[in-house]
Amino acid sequence: MSAVINDSGPVAEGTRDRVREAIDALNYRRAPVAGAAKVRHGRCIALVIKEIDNPYYGEIIAAARKQAQVAGYTLLVVSSEGEYEAEHRAVDLLQAKDVDGLMVTPVLDEHTDLSHLFELKRRNFPFVLLEEVRGVQASLVDVDNVEGSRLAVAHLIAQGHTRIAHFAGPAYSTHSVQRVDGVHRACSASRLIFTDDDVVVAGAHLEDGYRCGLELFRGRSATARPTAVTCYNDLVALGLCRALSEVGLRVPEDVSVVGFDDINLLPYLPLPLTTVRIPKTEMGRLATQMLIRQVESKEVAPPRKVFLAAELVIRGSTAPPADAVTPARALARHPTKSAR
Repeated sequence: MSAVINDSGPVAEGTRDRVREAIDALNYRRAPVAGAAKVRHGRCIALVIKEIDNPYYGEIIAAARKQAQVAGYTLLVVSSEGEYEAEHRAVDLLQAKDVDGLMVTPVLDEHTDLSHLFELKRRNFPFVLLEEVRGVQASLVDVDNVEGSRLAVAHLIAQGHTRIAHFAGPAYSTHSVQRVDGVHRACSASRLIFTDDDVVVAGAHLEDGYRCGLELFRGRSATARPTAVTCYNDLVALGLCRALSEVGLRVPEDVSVVGFDDINLLPYLPLPLTTVRIPKTEMGRLATQMLIRQVESKEVAPPRKVFLAAELVIRGSTAPPADAVTPARALARHPTKSAR
């Protein structure tokens, strides 16, 4: 068994397959290295995020820590900063340090090597994903990004906007692709034509929204610029709002702006940003519960996938465009929730 688990020594393929079947059936996990149990003072799980400066993760971390503490676990947090190699190293290191299980927001694009996630699966190591990875059969807690983005654009269309742009997120996130898909779906349900030219590749940070906002709006006439922009996240939206102010455009009188995430700091900002709310506390709590259940289970359980609903929160950064005559009321029936 040791040769199969550690990939050491020659083993016949038939024997290797039988050993792996036994590992799965018994829910076997490698024992800690010699001496590790002597220095260990409690059980520990870890969360690997993608951006340490993004407040979006703050609520997830807080909820995960609280749930872990209730169950008697310590939570470690590591950021990959959107770098695949950093994520790979973090996963390897956390396993070597005898962490009991992992929650991962994976770095993904068409060139990403997912070997470290497949290795976790092969070794029957407990882990939960916070972003879906096609081809990896693992437990998942995520949000319906397509529907959330569709709600945002449907809201703008209902207000009468016909020139809508989208500031997309980083290439390493499948959420970015899903949110662009949501924009397409909303426009397909209307008479609007939305093309790839209406997608601005921005990123995930304040400076990304600011930079792309200056590039898109500086020097453009009222008829040549979008009247509304949906953004990958709230940070990009806030960066865009600063850029709009610097080029002399008002939000929402000249340009409506919609964010995504509903981060905690929004209620304390002078700009009341319309956004798509993600239930981040629920995500952190559920993912931690799911992971600890795996860690403590004596049997192999099938992966469980949970998709939480996104919710549109309408605030003051969106309004009908100045040249709107009749709002598209037919699309106004989509469920939304106004901020209190």
